[in-house]
Amino acid sequence: MLDVKTLTDVQLLNLIKADHEPAFKELYCRYWKHLYAFAYNRVRSREVAEEIVQDFLTNFWLNRAKLNIQTSFEGYVYTSIKNLVLNYFAREARKNQMLENISIHSSGLDNSTEEMIMLHELRSVITREVSQLPVKCRSVFELSRLENKSNKEIAQTLGISEKTVEGHLSKAIKQLRLNLNALVITVMAVFIS
Repeated sequence: MLDVKTLTDVQLLNLIKADHEPAFKELYCRYWKHLYAFAYNRVRSREVAEEIVQDFLTNFWLNRAKLNIQTSFEGYVYTSIKNLVLNYFAREARKNQMLENISIHSSGLDNSTEEMIMLHELRSVITREVSQLPVKCRSVFELSRLENKSNKEIAQTLGISEKTVEGHLSKAIKQLRLNLNALVITVMAVFIS
């Protein structure tokens, strides 16, 4: 039996390209904490740092057959995380600019009725989207976001690992973000016009 703990990153990478899950798990264990700390030091948000690292590792596994790393593996992963952090800041800057534009355009208007209707609609859509999540994923999301439980508390409550909790949260947030983007664009268009 192959002991993946003794292999180099390059050897693990070759095994990963051949769909060897234990090799991926070993790289995951070797790099998760370091990548998380690297991302956290830049974004200063635990959830955002976790999401960035989780997205990177998920995409790394999904695209394993196409991997062609020319530099060291360590250099590759840190550069990838740095790029994802920069993408995050660019998205945040665009979002803040849009919110500022909305604020400027609506500052002199009394839209309280419209705002209440939009808020009610947004809550309804979020509730509907959360109800569409798979059962376990929905349970984890609701415990985290509605009951403000930590990942450790959720893991203990549901009898699953903290990594599984993180995976479910990432999946839920990604799904909600995809489905709510259209609504956000519609709401912005209403406020800008």
